[in-house]
Amino acid sequence: MSAPDQNDLTAIRAKAQQDVRDLRDRIDQLSDDAIDLVLADARSHYAWTDKPISDSVLHALYEITASGPTSMNTCPARFVFVKTPEGKDRLAKSLKPANVGKMMGAPVTAIIAHDLDFWTELPFLFPHEDRRHFFEGKTQHCADTAFRNGTLQGAYFMIAARALGLDVGAMSGFSNQAVDDEFFAGTSLRSNFLCNIGYADETALFQKLPRFAFDQVCAFA
Repeated sequence: MSAPDQNDLTAIRAKAQQDVRDLRDRIDQLSDDAIDLVLADARSHYAWTDKPISDSVLHALYEITASGPTSMNTCPARFVFVKTPEGKDRLAKSLKPANVGKMMGAPVTAIIAHDLDFWTELPFLFPHEDRRHFFEGKTQHCADTAFRNGTLQGAYFMIAARALGLDVGAMSGFSNQAVDDEFFAGTSLRSNFLCNIGYADETALFQKLPRFAFDQVCAFA
């Protein structure tokens, strides 16, 4: 993809700036109910109803997630939606025993991964300037950037799922190496965490656990 020339860039930037102004004119903040749904009153879930998730919902979930910001628009996250019995059996081999039932009962379990070779796509993702030289040959910098921004995208994924009326239950009780060997062998992808998504059976919930107060963990400088 060729970079836009200066005239095109001026027009593109002007439109982007106006789009943001129009958005803020249309809505200046989420309602209290919307904030409750995605964060304030949302819960992590461990049990699931048998209501399925359509592929169209998964496509919408990705499209919302992909809109979230990453540094230099690197977009390193990759998502594998595990939904077939065969896929679930493959994934179960990596899990701690206590987590197998949680995963098996969910309509879909997403493997949130990241691509260590994300930087090769920068001509498409960051077309107005070639920044591949920031990453080429810099293995640790690539790994740090992929993990940090892929984790951000994983958080966007969970919030987007809740915004679409889905429930989520993230899991880290598994072997990353086992997942990578089973799903990503011979590739530049590495797993980060798992996230069950579906429509929850709330009878498995217990009380919401405590959170720190502002003054315990926040400071001004």
